[in-house]
Amino acid sequence: MNAINVIQAETWQELLDYLQAGAWNETLKRFRLRAAFRGASRVGEGLRTSLSRLGGNYAEKERHIIRNFRKYARRSLEAEDSVWNWLALAKHHGLPTRLLDWSFSPFVALHFATQSSDDFDRDGELWVVGFPQVNRVLPQPLRALLDDEGSDVFSAEMLSSVAGSLRDLDRLGDQPFMLFLEPPSLDERIVNQAALFSLLSSARDQPETWLNQHPDAFRRIVIPARLKWEVRDRLDQLNITERVLFPGLDGLSAWLKRYYRDRE
Repeated sequence: MNAINVIQAETWQELLDYLQAGAWNETLKRFRLRAAFRGASRVGEGLRTSLSRLGGNYAEKERHIIRNFRKYARRSLEAEDSVWNWLALAKHHGLPTRLLDWSFSPFVALHFATQSSDDFDRDGELWVVGFPQVNRVLPQPLRALLDDEGSDVFSAEMLSSVAGSLRDLDRLGDQPFMLFLEPPSLDERIVNQAALFSLLSSARDQPETWLNQHPDAFRRIVIPARLKWEVRDRLDQLNITERVLFPGLDGLSAWLKRYYRDRE
């Protein structure tokens, strides 16, 4: 781990300052963060894909998993029939994939860093990954596509225009590369969480390993345990809760259970 990329926030205001650093876009004359955010309730959890957690030769299992998911979930995809939309749908419903969850919103990431009351005695952290730095090392066809679209992230339709399969994507570069994929609006949860996925060109590589090889692309912001209760209370006041991020009775119940828990 690159220690130079690790910052610890001592106060709520300091945390906000770290999260908003570099938000001013001089070209647009607007405050627009060009980064992806991911929260973890425990420092050191790392960035590991659910596919790799299968163990064994997990990279070879991927195509079989996706093929069978497409076969049995055929009626569930309401977007364009592409491998990128299938991957997003599969990940959204818990299937092991090479995708990793992120958000455009730093406050959504803060929610996931502070949602577990059982971890309030443990330091949490936020990963912040800059789009410009990640996109700078993309293969030329992908960089050109983003430039033409004026975008920092890919849609399934954009990726399909240059790579129709996972194998095609891998063949675009001599070295593994990372990109960010914005999923279709599959349901309210995707929309409310401002959801985003990272995608590596090789299933064998892990996001954390790749980022450590590109230290200019990321920061880790540590949230000390003593600050978590305040962060959590402020997020609740901002309506960044399970009730909003997980629409439905499950989200409502999770919010009420946590909201009325006593502070020990």
